[in-house]
Amino acid sequence: MKKTFGFLFATATLAVASLDSNAQAPTADIPAEMNALMSKYTCIACHRPNQRLVGPAYADVAKKNYSNEEIVNLIYNPVPTHWPGYPPMAPMKQVPKEDAMKLAVWINSLDGGAKKTSTSKKSSTTTKKTTSKKSQS
Repeated sequence: MKKTFGFLFATATLAVASLDSNAQAPTADIPAEMNALMSKYTCIACHRPNQRLVGPAYADVAKKNYSNEEIVNLIYNPVPTHWPGYPPMAPMKQVPKEDAMKLAVWINSLDGGAKKTSTSKKSSTTTKKTTSKKSQS
């Protein structure tokens, strides 16, 4: 009985140590401020900077060329069709806008330095329509 208990205890301890080291390794490349926000709002449970987990890697989100405001909106109102093959993300409405914007700016910084501003695809379409109307006058 003591041998069985000792074996089970050793196995459980090894498993916990293994999980702990695996959980810490992927977060090593996250800045402390972002890691704190991602932990506070449970983002870290599903996302990593460069690794697919339950949700897409943040680097893959950055490659979609969303503006910072679009990412904030997607935090509050996820669109599952944007990410086929992943389970739908729950709306994270508890995240204050200021913190969501910090996360969005950091996520977009993972795309090799491509600068994304508040200009969205919709505003460029509006500009084209306005330009077209002026040239017809």
